[in-house]
Amino acid sequence: MHGSFTEFALLLLICALAGAFFVRLRQPVLIAYIVVGIAVGPAVFGLVTAHDQIDLLAQVGVAVLLFAVGLKLDLHHIRHIGPVAVATGLGQLTFTIVIGFALVLALGKGWLEALYVAVALTFSSTIIIVKLLSDKRELDSLHGRIAVGFLIVQDLAVVIAMMVMSALRGGGDAAGESVGLAAVLMSLSWRLAAAATAMFVLMRWVLPAVVAAMARSQELLLVFAIAWGVALAALGEWAGFSKEAGAFLAGFSLASTPYREAMNARLTGIRDFLLLFFFIDLGAKLELSTLGAEVVPAIVLSLFVLIGNPLIVMAIMGYMGYRRRTGFMAGLTVAQISEFSIVFVAMGITLGHVGVQALSLTTLVGLVTITASTYMILYAQPLYERLAPWLRIFERRHPQREAGGEPAGTLAPDAIVIGLGRYGRRLAHKLQEEGVRVLGVDFDPEVAGVPAPGGVEVRFGDAQDPEFLETLPLAHTPWVVSTLPDLDSNRLLLHALTERGYGGDLAIVARDDAAGAALKSAGVPIVLYPVRNAVDYAVEHLSELMRPTRPMPDKEAP
Repeated sequence: MHGSFTEFALLLLICALAGAFFVRLRQPVLIAYIVVGIAVGPAVFGLVTAHDQIDLLAQVGVAVLLFAVGLKLDLHHIRHIGPVAVATGLGQLTFTIVIGFALVLALGKGWLEALYVAVALTFSSTIIIVKLLSDKRELDSLHGRIAVGFLIVQDLAVVIAMMVMSALRGGGDAAGESVGLAAVLMSLSWRLAAAATAMFVLMRWVLPAVVAAMARSQELLLVFAIAWGVALAALGEWAGFSKEAGAFLAGFSLASTPYREAMNARLTGIRDFLLLFFFIDLGAKLELSTLGAEVVPAIVLSLFVLIGNPLIVMAIMGYMGYRRRTGFMAGLTVAQISEFSIVFVAMGITLGHVGVQALSLTTLVGLVTITASTYMILYAQPLYERLAPWLRIFERRHPQREAGGEPAGTLAPDAIVIGLGRYGRRLAHKLQEEGVRVLGVDFDPEVAGVPAPGGVEVRFGDAQDPEFLETLPLAHTPWVVSTLPDLDSNRLLLHALTERGYGGDLAIVARDDAAGAALKSAGVPIVLYPVRNAVDYAVEHLSELMRPTRPMPDKEAP
């Protein structure tokens, strides 16, 4: 036990140092974790001996990852993805699978391995893309919204692919040939129907009340989210799907609750920590000899992903009437494969469909494409300026989709009111009555669950959490008003907004003069004093009523 604990401590220290180095290189830390896994594995230093413990944490990490993906797929969001996201997502998936399958076959691989690798090449990393776009303040831009839309399409596709391939469970090509396609589809259909029925019952009558009860404690809400995701992952494997599909359905079942953003924000750190062990476990299972044999195929497939995927996105978006710059910026987000690609191929090894060579090939392609595409996205504007003359082919003479500016989707609010107590709720209501579009935010599940008057939209979440702030439309919201009751909470909010790069106007409520002075010194431009203002208004109103209607008689002289 002491040895395993020491080994874990050493691994975490090495990962922290390697991660810091890769962050300096402006690279995602998951690349550092894979490199560390290879270095500490049997192929190099052989430091990893606690394989069972690391493998267990890796499986939980994958379950939490898929749970978080399902948690983001709100039914209302799915309905409003938009035709361009659906068309681009499906077009890119089809193109990559067909051409990728042919390329892998031409490289001398078997058909089942070619199918796995071709499907793996279609998925882009939602985590990395959203982080990069967020850092560049482009998440709310036109190409950012479109990119997030077709990343959702990809997330749905990876879960469907996992379900289909798990239905072929049994081992290698022989298994695939022995199981008829009709039988596989029939088996998958009735299991999907049963799962859909169970999900409907849970989402309609059971989960809303359960989650509302759990949300009374934020710690309990987090524990419930992880427990629900892992439990349905185990149930999904038992039912003949896969752990990944079960975890996804667990997240999807909670995606329509008002607490999903709070759960997702709190899960982020745990997800990233557990995925660290997945990538260490992955790297430790790879051998340098296997990696060396896949270098040439990896270079060919990496060029295909880095060039082919953006081209098909630009072609589809250009055909639909978008400008070449919008298509180029959105296309760069698919110039990589993701952690899902590696998870998908690793599942194929577990099912006995492919060998470690497929995993080695996919991992190498991931390392190359994630590294290259990260720099491509970070320096997208200079890259576009150099390539713009050659990209005219991807733009119609009259790009009607952008002729009048960006298409109007859901309007961003004019103000975000944080804290919906008696004062905050009244403030939000009166602003809405005056024609100001208001989004309310509150951390109390009972407050957030009560419909706000005047049609004010309300979200449940901790506005002091930078991860939750990423979910708010801050880029196009000119005002943020905080009615949080204490000075420390408002200081944390101010720090989180500064970290987020918020550039709009800010007004914060102070309960007394000391708190107001502290907020002013912290750089808050507008400080509101509810008690003082209420007293001033009351005095003004009462003094009008109390003012005598006729002159007071003069006092007699003594």
